[in-house]
Amino acid sequence: MAIQLSAQDSGPVVAPQPEKPRTPLRDRLFFGGNIGLNFGTLTYIAVSPIIGYRLTDKLGTGLGPTYTYFKDHRDRNYKYETHTYGGRTFLQYQILESVLLYSEYEMVNIEVPDLLFTKLVRKNVSSLFLGGGYTQQFGRSSALTLMVLFNVIESDYQIYENPIIRTGINVGF
Repeated sequence: MAIQLSAQDSGPVVAPQPEKPRTPLRDRLFFGGNIGLNFGTLTYIAVSPIIGYRLTDKLGTGLGPTYTYFKDHRDRNYKYETHTYGGRTFLQYQILESVLLYSEYEMVNIEVPDLLFTKLVRKNVSSLFLGGGYTQQFGRSSALTLMVLFNVIESDYQIYENPIIRTGINVGF
């Protein structure tokens, strides 16, 4: 007579966990940027919009173009006018409710003197900004930001002086 017994331990019964609802793409996008204006004998117009994407509730990334027009007519014998353009990409992390860490890589095309200082030529110049800032939420999905950044790339054609203080509005973040 042969008796065969078998047992199987299936472990504790675990109820299936409901899936976390996915946030729609439009709710993960945010928009913002900077605008600078000055008119007169010294004219300065800067436009740098951004579009960003929230990877998590605290981490966001994005990119955007940048454009600056500058005209100096302070001296009748010297008139200077130039256009600077390029792009940037950034990463920001909200470490506290109102405090963020920020990094940005920017490449812009500017006019610089040639080696003999006889004419201006166009050159690409890179900057890497690192820093942080304060963000103040207003409304359901908008925030005002104030950042202090430092350009950590040394260049013969530096166009920023440290520290760089930047303020802006983000909508949707």
